[in-house]
Amino acid sequence: MSRQLLLEITPTQSPSLDNTVVGENAAAIDAAKGLSRGRALYLWGPPGCGRTHLLHAMIKDKMADFVDTRTCSDEIMALATLPTDKPGAEIVAVDDIQEMTAEQQAAVFALYNRWRELSATSQAFSLVVTGDRAPMMMSLREDLRTRLGWDLVFRLEPLSDAEKREAIVAYALRCGLPLAAEVLDWMLTHYSRDIRQLFALVDALDRYSLSKHRTITVPLVRQMLTDKEFLQS
Repeated sequence: MSRQLLLEITPTQSPSLDNTVVGENAAAIDAAKGLSRGRALYLWGPPGCGRTHLLHAMIKDKMADFVDTRTCSDEIMALATLPTDKPGAEIVAVDDIQEMTAEQQAAVFALYNRWRELSATSQAFSLVVTGDRAPMMMSLREDLRTRLGWDLVFRLEPLSDAEKREAIVAYALRCGLPLAAEVLDWMLTHYSRDIRQLFALVDALDRYSLSKHRTITVPLVRQMLTDKEFLQS
């Protein structure tokens, strides 16, 4: 229960393309960095591969619309039917397409049509969508599944343990928080494999160690994960 509560914490540092660990995803990240208006990008891979991280990194500091399963279909359809005399976003990001309802899928289908219609005009925008499988393996309406492969498609590979370690060290140092090797080993062995959840753990450890006036050690990590008062605060 305590671990589950901790995983709900959002990392405090905003994802950016500059602080994204590349690993085996150099081509995908290069495509993300170079994506221009009028282009579309579909990113897919297993849970924990960094789809959402990369999506948020791409829209940072841009005029963007972000869509996920919490966005109602009417809101998505409003983006797809925006009057041409109104300025739209530079980039529209759609996360976890595989979890969307039939109504949301229909709205994203309309959004793809709008993207193509405007792709060669001054109102062109870039469209980025994430999912857990390759386009033709998705359990979606057929016309939407086809559209996922209309432009650029990249599979994201999960980071190796060494790459996760590198990412955690860099994230912690940006917080001014050096972590001992044994703490890093424990995190990678006993905690979540998802890099964002590992970042959230670093943030929580930073706050907890300050509140206890103690150096971060493995016993302190274990203590924090059983401290219900802290986790529920």
